[in-house]
Amino acid sequence: MNDNDEPPTPGDPLAPDELGERITEVFDLIGPLYRRAFRKLEQGEGIEGASVGVRSVLDLLRRYEPMTVPQMGRIMALSRQFVQRMVNDAVARGWAEATPNPAHQRSSLIRLTEEGRATITAVLAREHALNRQVGGDLTDAEITACVRVLKQLLVTFDHVDVE
Repeated sequence: MNDNDEPPTPGDPLAPDELGERITEVFDLIGPLYRRAFRKLEQGEGIEGASVGVRSVLDLLRRYEPMTVPQMGRIMALSRQFVQRMVNDAVARGWAEATPNPAHQRSSLIRLTEEGRATITAVLAREHALNRQVGGDLTDAEITACVRVLKQLLVTFDHVDVE
């Protein structure tokens, strides 16, 4: 409640205690959602052959290539070693390639190959078809608000070391 004991209006920022409780509700939903979505993505591995980890690397490269493994690890909040294994898998399948990095001799730049671009395009098309099935008559404003909240949560935990 606010200082005058009236319930907050929908546009008022929440008091810290109430915010903490509501954010707990968000985290209670994110865990099961993430695990179920992860399992659904794994089912597609048989179709395109890309594991969830490799899929994440391919998508990052699609959006931001070229990138180094440490850059990918920071964005995905995953250890450099894990990302390196995923990059190695992508390279072994011919979906990505390492190229010299003029800024850093020991950290190659990773790029998609044409086959990698075709693979991630197919994966994303399948995911898009699945995401189109989300119900609830969600509005653009609701999705925008959800994205804003999740970004703020990420900022809150930016300091957490993933290595």
